Amino acid sequence: LPACRDSKLFIKDLHFDEVPVRIYLPRVPSASKRRGVIFFHGGCGMFGSIRSYERICRYIARKSDSVVVSVGYHLSPERKYPAQTLDCLTATVHFLKTAENYGVDPDRIIVCGDSVGGTFTASVCQELVNRKDIPKIRAQVLIYPFLQALNFNLPSHQKNAFIAFLSRERTVHFILKYLKKDCSMKKAILAGSHVPESMNLKYKKWIYPDLIPEIFKLGYKPPLPTSLLPQVHEETKELFETRFSPLLAEDAVVCHLPDTCIITCEHDVLRDDGLLYKKRLEDNNVKVTWHHMEEGFH
Repeated sequence: LPACRDSKLFIKDLHFDEVPVRIYLPRVPSASKRRGVIFFHGGCGMFGSIRSYERICRYIARKSDSVVVSVGYHLSPERKYPAQTLDCLTATVHFLKTAENYGVDPDRIIVCGDSVGGTFTASVCQELVNRKDIPKIRAQVLIYPFLQALNFNLPSHQKNAFIAFLSRERTVHFILKYLKKDCSMKKAILAGSHVPESMNLKYKKWIYPDLIPEIFKLGYKPPLPTSLLPQVHEETKELFETRFSPLLAEDAVVCHLPDTCIITCEHDVLRDDGLLYKKRLEDNNVKVTWHHMEEGFH
């Protein structure tokens, strides 16, 4: 939908340091500064837009009486990774610095996103933990986020391998397309042949089926061991960067993250990414609110 007149909201298309944004401001005057919401849409970094999330952002602005900034980050393949994350970071920093211009309290701004928007949310919050020159993000909301590309054989990957819309195979296909890589590597990545044993051992403390609550492991079968394919590993090193796989961030970063809300869905290959991040945050004494949609799909 295009930006059009709304009886309860002023809606403006702007640019924050060359990043397109659409801002939704409640029309009713407020006695005090409002809260701010920065929203990153989903779509695997290749689909989606400000326009396709118009209704959602209006709804958030109206229901929460907040100023919402919807970020129109540039998509792949026209803009190569990590342009998407960097656009989100740029827009966030700009809004944190200029919040008062829009009647927003800079200490009451949250960052929110669904799917890869959740990835960008987690990444932006991690990148900003050590910034002293801007206000701190108050909270992050991760809606069925993608958070790691190390292991595609977790219980939720097995349980929902053939679920409509986002199957296990399609997830890896989209990842390779997003990074502009050869999709013939899909089978090797699904098997785990892109990860050296040393890396598996290093990250076992954070990404491992045993860390998933038993209630979510019904019917789970450990995958057969696979051998490393060095060429595939070399070609896909971006998968192990924390801005791509925020679950791989060190505890020194995670412990400084803001209060977090995580939403997971039962019928979603990415369910366990959210569960593992929830555990990591809690282990690092970050306050987490968790909502699990038992009949929910990605």
